[in-house]
Amino acid sequence: MSVLATCLQLNVFVACAAAAVTWTATPFNPASIPLAVRSPYLSAWLNQGSGTALNADWPRFWTGSILGWAGFIKVDGTAYNFLGTPSVPSVSFQKSVQKSMTFTSTQSTFVMTSGPIDLTVNFLSPVEPTDLVKQSLPLSYLTLTATSTDGKSHSVQVYTDISAEWVTGDDSLTANWSTTVGSTLVHQVQLEDQTPFGEVSDRIQQGSAYYATTAASGTTYQTGQDIVVRAQFVNNGTLANTQDKNFRAVDDDWPVFAFAHDLGTVSGTSSPITIAVGHVRDPAVEYIVAGGNIQDRSLFFWSQFSSVGAAISSFLGDFSSALSRANTFDAKVQTDATAISSDYAGLVALSMRQAFGATEITASRNSDGSINTSDILMFMKEISSDGNVNTVDVIFPSWAIWLYTNPALGKYLLLPLFEYQATGQYPNKWAVHDMGASYPKALGHNDGNDEMMPLEESGNMLIMTLSYIQKSGDQSLITSYYNLLDQWTQFLIAEALIPANQISTDDFAGALPNQTNLAIKGIVGIKAMSEIASLAGNSSVASNYSSIAASYVTQWQDFATSKTGPHLTLNYGNDSSWGLSYNLYGDKLLGLNLFPESVYQMQTAWYSSHNNSFGVPLDTRHTYTKSDWSILSAAISTTTAVRDLFISAVHKYAADGESSQPLGDWYETLDGSVEGFRARPVVGGHLALLALQTADAKLESSAAASPTSLISPDPSVITVKASNGASRRASRWSL
Repeated sequence: MSVLATCLQLNVFVACAAAAVTWTATPFNPASIPLAVRSPYLSAWLNQGSGTALNADWPRFWTGSILGWAGFIKVDGTAYNFLGTPSVPSVSFQKSVQKSMTFTSTQSTFVMTSGPIDLTVNFLSPVEPTDLVKQSLPLSYLTLTATSTDGKSHSVQVYTDISAEWVTGDDSLTANWSTTVGSTLVHQVQLEDQTPFGEVSDRIQQGSAYYATTAASGTTYQTGQDIVVRAQFVNNGTLANTQDKNFRAVDDDWPVFAFAHDLGTVSGTSSPITIAVGHVRDPAVEYIVAGGNIQDRSLFFWSQFSSVGAAISSFLGDFSSALSRANTFDAKVQTDATAISSDYAGLVALSMRQAFGATEITASRNSDGSINTSDILMFMKEISSDGNVNTVDVIFPSWAIWLYTNPALGKYLLLPLFEYQATGQYPNKWAVHDMGASYPKALGHNDGNDEMMPLEESGNMLIMTLSYIQKSGDQSLITSYYNLLDQWTQFLIAEALIPANQISTDDFAGALPNQTNLAIKGIVGIKAMSEIASLAGNSSVASNYSSIAASYVTQWQDFATSKTGPHLTLNYGNDSSWGLSYNLYGDKLLGLNLFPESVYQMQTAWYSSHNNSFGVPLDTRHTYTKSDWSILSAAISTTTAVRDLFISAVHKYAADGESSQPLGDWYETLDGSVEGFRARPVVGGHLALLALQTADAKLESSAAASPTSLISPDPSVITVKASNGASRRASRWSL
């Protein structure tokens, strides 16, 4: 085994001579490290590959485009570069040496040795799932702390800046900027000509970037050309407190927005210097409501703050408490995930900010302009694949993270879809695929021409609805949307047992008739509606749907079990085919016990003997797999050995150094290379084992409780015989 391979097996990397990583990395060295990741447009990463120090590349947007973010430290008059890769002609400085890197669910921390000073560089992107105001703030922290390593006293100054690259996907466009001087110093930069709700290369062309710090003694600022401002600090250890008013294109003499802090004499460890970085726009999302009207929606933090400046000031003042909350959150996630395995804990920690960073919490405004705090909707961008808004089959694989951190967030993700379809504007009888083709335009699909995944999305909506109710105890979705839920169930009864030729969420694999795994999704959805009907007091409907689901399972077993091997097929009648039957996770999550335990045991045994170097393939059509579906498969495996086989394979891929982009969920099982996608929120599915544990606990605690009737039985509900779906669609396949 190579030295690098040995390193990859360790939970904590060590300095290995044959590896690219020359620092201690805990829990492992990922392809890309989140720096400031809080929204689809505040998304800064350090792309690492097999090992790139904090000062060996520029931070980058999730697409890979550069976000100018530079840092210097002066120690006893000697300058060192610790962040980014700035070039400053005719100025002498050294490179800090990266000593360590650590990431948790909310933080990435680097120790950069700069002569006799170790500079701790902490990037904190808070995850505040139970505080909607704080979670909706598109701001992140950078904190700098200097420590003397030789026991002596040293004069220390630190510097950071951001460039105008933070506000556009086209650097030829003109930006303007300003600096507010007061108790808080705030740099603000934006495009001169903005496009509301418009993107260029996935970068929003609206709103402003902010860079801010508290105006303590020894703090100076400056705006201007990159090489001029940076040279000012390197040469003098301070900035000129001047503002460049020559507004110009982003790539014209590269304007930057800088702060310098004089730490004075450091003999032990200095007090931390805290900086806020963010990107704010208002309105944030446009959303279709009844009658085809378009509603502008604002980020929820406006319910508490009247200006961005007030929000930034509060955010900076809250740092100590925010750090304490983050440490508590990180420790909880670490403890829960480590109880499964150390590999799993590292994977979960890497996934947390990525999933949350694709979402925004919004509210509408009242007629007087105030925020309507009773109208909360959460929107998710389908990052890097289609850019859609609230894609149902992207929410579904991420679902575990919302159940684990705060189920109400899951409800807020579903509500835009429910509300839209309840207006009657979507013409199809199945559940819509997404809320809009291009984020942040949630304009629906009144023409019915959204991507066709009718069985997939209908099953997803029913499963997520019931799991939310089970986890939260909140039955309001039943009260408001029972008829929609039942409509989708009627579709599943007709279509689920023998699926037509269609795509599933794995649309990149192509359409296929009679998909075994897709049928599972539909059958679980029918049974979920049985439980929902029971909660609504519709006992006869509940009994009927339960009988249909049970009948379908019996028939499905005969259709889907290979006659030549102990496994489920990819599609009926194709005995040599097989795939990950990850949709069985819904059965376990909901505690339905719909499918026999023998099915789980059979699949677990099959997977154990079909594992490649980086995991079990998604299905027999290709050798690639999906990390989210692998972890769902781990969660429903009947042996610890196979569970850990899946987890370790995904962990190995995440740490293999074959990519230099935010974690991609679609990859090759033979060599660990990325097939496509990056930074997608579906990595929330990596928390599937944690969500399943909490769901099990919830179900056990409520097992003796009787259902509460919230609404009267709907006389329009149609009882459908169990045989209808099969008899109508039998011509679609043959054995």
